Amino acid sequence: MESNTFTNELTFHDIFGDLQNEDFSAARNKLDALHPTDIALIIGSSPTKQREKIWGLIDPEVQGEVLSYLNEETRKNLLDTIETHEIVAVTESLPTDDLADLIQDLPQRAEEIILSLDTDRRKRLESVLSYPEDVAGGVMDLDAVTIREDVSIDVVLRYMRKLGNLPHTTDQIFVLDRDGNYQGSIFINDLIVTDPDQSVSSILKIDTPSIPADTAVAEVATLFEKLDLVSAPVVDYNQKLLGRITVDDVIDIIREEGAHSFMSMAGLDEETDTFAPVIKSTQRRSVWLGINLITAFLAAWVIGLFDATIEQMVALAVLMPVVASMGGIAGSQTLTIVIRSIALGQLGKNNTRWLFNKELLIGLLNGGIWAVIIALISYLWFEQVGLAVVIGFAILINLIFAAMSGAVIPLVLHKMNIDPALAGGVVLTTVTDVIGFMAFLGLATLYLI
Repeated sequence: MESNTFTNELTFHDIFGDLQNEDFSAARNKLDALHPTDIALIIGSSPTKQREKIWGLIDPEVQGEVLSYLNEETRKNLLDTIETHEIVAVTESLPTDDLADLIQDLPQRAEEIILSLDTDRRKRLESVLSYPEDVAGGVMDLDAVTIREDVSIDVVLRYMRKLGNLPHTTDQIFVLDRDGNYQGSIFINDLIVTDPDQSVSSILKIDTPSIPADTAVAEVATLFEKLDLVSAPVVDYNQKLLGRITVDDVIDIIREEGAHSFMSMAGLDEETDTFAPVIKSTQRRSVWLGINLITAFLAAWVIGLFDATIEQMVALAVLMPVVASMGGIAGSQTLTIVIRSIALGQLGKNNTRWLFNKELLIGLLNGGIWAVIIALISYLWFEQVGLAVVIGFAILINLIFAAMSGAVIPLVLHKMNIDPALAGGVVLTTVTDVIGFMAFLGLATLYLI
């Protein structure tokens, strides 16, 4: 079923109206007509108390799928209100990789859920849970069609007819040897148009890339993008087939990476629940505000060193935000470019110095241009040549240091295994504020007072 934004928006308000009027039958009928992704969107857009009512009205046959479409924190908050036996019932039809995601949200009840599974599914689940969430093994799908190389196309076709429905997004069949080691794959298109009497080896693609289970998900997404893959096999270090990754998994990875970059700028997690309880949201944001407060006091301390200078020339206080703002923006531009390059795997030993030199030159050129412009504006405003010269040099110094910091900070944080997208902005703001104020007020103290 295709999602229609306008229709869903109307349905969203209609369902809330039905809940407020306690017309649960009408609300249930509207929910039954929606795709699970749309139901997940409605749950994610609802306050906590409304979620429990909506959940109780959803058809049990699609509840598991709805859970798989919720973001991590929203799903965890909802699952905290659901009994374990109910969770077990609604997740029976979930793919193993989706079930693994769900269990990782419920560490306290994971053992009970796992013990409720049959032996085969439990083993499959444990194989996924043995890998971290941020590597290929942690997001792989265990449902893959496999065959041997020494059979004919006709045998494969009969085998597929016997299977009936193929796993979702199956564009290729993986070929294994007798020990289960990956040998290559045959594509469905080739299978259909090839003479049934020929052997699998005649259309075997041995150059189809396999993905080691410990490959970072960001690298997996890059590989899919470069090679336009629909699916790819996941193997262990002995080339034994473990499962597969499909394009819909990669879309989720890309979406989460994008959300992570965006939310990290505010110190928030990409899975942040917009309608989470007030206390929980306050606690999360308070941590970031506390970190920011420390950096703000550091900048204030630098300003305090020159309080006598500011008292003698009020114009300095008026122009200080200009120096800080220009440095912050210039540094953020470089920071964003470098973080993106790191995420895409574009930076290495061979080109890091070149990029640093390029950003330094850009900082120098932009610093010179805007130093002249801001100096001219300051002169027209305050009619003081000395003040204009001082702020011009301060802008030049701050923009050069901002470019250098924007390039170096994410590289250093990345080497320290600290997420540059999360911590880079705070560190950069501190550097540009301190350098900017030091340069501006320091030069003013030396040459104007």
